[in-house]
Amino acid sequence: MRRLVMLSVVLIGLGLPQGPASALPAPMSQEQLLEKSDLVALVRIKSVTCVSVGKDDRTGEDLPSYSARAELIEVIKGEDVKGDTVNITFAAVPTGLLGPWTVYYYPGEMVWTHLVGADGEYTSTWWNARGNVVSKAVVTELPTKPGETVEIPKGGN
Repeated sequence: MRRLVMLSVVLIGLGLPQGPASALPAPMSQEQLLEKSDLVALVRIKSVTCVSVGKDDRTGEDLPSYSARAELIEVIKGEDVKGDTVNITFAAVPTGLLGPWTVYYYPGEMVWTHLVGADGEYTSTWWNARGNVVSKAVVTELPTKPGETVEIPKGGN
């Protein structure tokens, strides 16, 4: 009888649909990130603007999309050069979702990153595209309304 109960529990567990929490993709290796990226650079985030807010289809949660203005401090790979300013787009993900599905950028931070795109418009190569933080952000609250921008305070980085 006990075996039957245990077998039932196992079979029920196998038959349940798997939710988003079980689908965390593997991180890319440093070699994969370098190969797949159009721009690999140390960037200083000057500002972040909320460009839109949309409802998540599954949760109904309002999720902002952002554009970060970043100065290139050092370039390892890419057409852009030190001193150029590029835009990095990213979007929030529903709360409670397992995994760092998006890469956030905050004003004032200086961070190594891997990006895909061209002509000064980029997005992160993968969810682990963000590398070492060289200096921490001076602003950690991102805007929530379209058109709002947070910048490095005067006298900041």
